[in-house]
Amino acid sequence: MPRNLSALIIALVLALPAFAKDKEKHVPIKPLELTRDREKWAEKTLHKMSVEEKIGQVFMIWCRASFMNLENAEYLQWRDAMKKYHVGSFAMTVHVDGPFLLRSEPYEAAELLNRLQQESPLPLLIAADFERGVSTRLKGTTDFPHAMAFGADGKMEDAEMFGRITGQEARAIGVHWNFFPDADVNSNPANPIINTRSFGEDPRQVGDLVSAYIKGAHEAGMLTTVKHFPGHGDTATDSHLGVASVNGDRTHLESIELPPFRQAIAAGVDSVMVAHVTVPALDSDPNHVATTSPSVVSDLLKKQLGFKGLVVTDALDMAGLTHLFASNIGRAAVECFKAGNDLLIIPADLGASYDAMLKAVKSGEISRERLDFSVLKILKIKASLGLSEGRTVDLGAISRVVGKPENVGFGQQVADSAVTLVRENGKVLPLKSKGTSKAGLPYMTREETHNQVVAVIFSDDMRTESGRAFGREFRARIPDARVIYVDPRTAEGMTTDVLKAVDEAQTVVSAVYVIPTAGRIGNTVAMADATGSLLQQILEHAAGKTAVVAMGNPYLASDFPKIENYLCTFSNAAVSEVAAIKALFGEIPIRGRLPVTIPNVAERGAGIEHQVQLASGGAEHAQK
Repeated sequence: MPRNLSALIIALVLALPAFAKDKEKHVPIKPLELTRDREKWAEKTLHKMSVEEKIGQVFMIWCRASFMNLENAEYLQWRDAMKKYHVGSFAMTVHVDGPFLLRSEPYEAAELLNRLQQESPLPLLIAADFERGVSTRLKGTTDFPHAMAFGADGKMEDAEMFGRITGQEARAIGVHWNFFPDADVNSNPANPIINTRSFGEDPRQVGDLVSAYIKGAHEAGMLTTVKHFPGHGDTATDSHLGVASVNGDRTHLESIELPPFRQAIAAGVDSVMVAHVTVPALDSDPNHVATTSPSVVSDLLKKQLGFKGLVVTDALDMAGLTHLFASNIGRAAVECFKAGNDLLIIPADLGASYDAMLKAVKSGEISRERLDFSVLKILKIKASLGLSEGRTVDLGAISRVVGKPENVGFGQQVADSAVTLVRENGKVLPLKSKGTSKAGLPYMTREETHNQVVAVIFSDDMRTESGRAFGREFRARIPDARVIYVDPRTAEGMTTDVLKAVDEAQTVVSAVYVIPTAGRIGNTVAMADATGSLLQQILEHAAGKTAVVAMGNPYLASDFPKIENYLCTFSNAAVSEVAAIKALFGEIPIRGRLPVTIPNVAERGAGIEHQVQLASGGAEHAQK
């Protein structure tokens, strides 16, 4: 063997352990910073990459967190995607089973992400949709209500803390980037996909809360994204299922949709997510959605608004985009990139999308300079996170960072503060705790209440978690209360029994779970016919003794004018369920203000205030 070749092989062998060790180094979790050394790493890395490797960097695909064996077929697909297509980013989510979101554990997620980082030639950028904090996907983390609850709470410092805690927990498990905050202004009550995901309907308040969240997240070292540019709040279609249209004129866009995005850019947001919506005022081409429109991405966002950060698409597998490219799905990626997007998220067909991009670059349709421009942005983002110095997380730190009691308490505090009383007749609230053991010991004689209080819990599917915390907390205060769960499949058959219980009861509580759900066929934020009919009959029988709690969509009352007692939590999170119970029983003050107008019911800013007002027998559960 020639001496020079022998020396080269020896050098490579000696370098391998060092390379492996470098992959094992834990990423420094600090505020985002692009030092000159980190910038040099990005520039040198770009210079060494082939065209094929560069194209891989502009794609992001799913990874679903759970325990996976090294030979698991799904895990092997991800590993092959990194090898064959040079994929440089993953969006972490979890598996679903019909209506069930199979939330995983923090350790399982972190171990999986560490393993993917070790398998990848270059550091991976890991993102997630943590709209309600990490608890959106993982158990044991801090539970937060939906964004609109923060609008009802109205405190900027709470939104900032929301970003900070989410950032700390996300970075601890190896997620660097949150696809949040939502800068959409929910000006359309019929919007089936934004609704409580928005902070509210006032552009200034939305922008202020968005900016506060960004500040807190950055302090924890987490990247942020505002979405869905140029605004998805004034739409009536779920863009996961079809083409949504923003039909306002340019004046409307400038006064309602765009201000929160301007504020976010001024606050230093890292990325802007572009929506698959048509915007005739900006681009009259019927074959263009915002993601494929140079007028929206390159002209409006980059030139007019001056955004210099990372521009990302909404998921490329959404019907709002794929219907335009049904005969050539790979072209969707090319057209989005040409419009000015830097990162292409969740392609419907990775192989076809990668091949189409490669063909476009090699033919000159997309210039090498344009490709380098976006890839360098991505590499600099990775460097600013410290991924050039270490890419895995310390599993031992998870138990110190995730689910801190003070953070969990803060999430509950926000949910409590958000509860808003919109209507009351003075006859129902506060409820009285009944049937509790005076001695407080198990198996002691309890006061018999004979189903004097009935709670009817309306959900999309009563097999899910919706209403479980509500029911537990309700029975903790009235152990023999009758709690009835109904959904669209059972409501009609249960109507007679429910109405009989309502007629016999002294007090009725109807908790209604209607929340925006992405990609649900027939998507709407109205109650289904069967459950809506049952609620209407309950009100016809007993409106004066019934309290309706909107556990999600606050606009519900517009469809039921007979409601006399109406509370909104703006969220179905467990903390919001607990907050609703505490408010019903007078255990917490009610101070929330509507962040949206409920047509024919109440204006934005409305809210009836109550101090703690425990009815006799309710002190057992009061906050100290």
